[in-house]
Amino acid sequence: MGRITTLVSQLWLPVAAMAFVVVLSNVAVQYPFTPFGLGDYLTWGAFTYPVSFLVTDLTSRRYGARLARRLVIVGFVIAAAASVIAATPRIAVASGSAFLVGQLLDVTVFNQLRRRAWWWAPLIGSLIGSALDTVIFFSLAFAGVITEVATYGFGGLSVTAPVWMAWGVSDFAVKVAMALLMLLPYGALLGLVLPAEAVARRRAV
Repeated sequence: MGRITTLVSQLWLPVAAMAFVVVLSNVAVQYPFTPFGLGDYLTWGAFTYPVSFLVTDLTSRRYGARLARRLVIVGFVIAAAASVIAATPRIAVASGSAFLVGQLLDVTVFNQLRRRAWWWAPLIGSLIGSALDTVIFFSLAFAGVITEVATYGFGGLSVTAPVWMAWGVSDFAVKVAMALLMLLPYGALLGLVLPAEAVARRRAV
């Protein structure tokens, strides 16, 4: 408990941001995205959840993988507790499991690639983490619960599938677009969110 309290006191802003984004997404994912007739393809959660990868990546950049992983765990605990109230228990379990696995994978990939071009680590980490997150969440949250099916056309082909699978595919497509979009704030904050080693060098001068 002491370590968690210390971590929250040090990283209160990213912890609060992470918890807010996940709880908001747990609620938003229960509502189809009806504009443009996309209710059978998307939920509102597809547009909010990718922000969590931005929070994780900025924390990884500033504090390194060890503290970023602790942020993910603390964010998971806080978000899971709040999600029990904000969403159904099944949604909370699905969201928590997907969040934990996807975000920890993002931290690992980010820190493996952080020495490359500035955009490489956040983009690839977010894409890989989002892919696994999407599979875990939609399978646990909706398989066997939402039984409606729909027919989807792809060129001259048509496929009949459960609506929740279409949500998952479309959700990931939006996450890809959001991963690209999140490069804008990430790039804009590079000069403010310096790596720990750079901060140490400045203090030593």
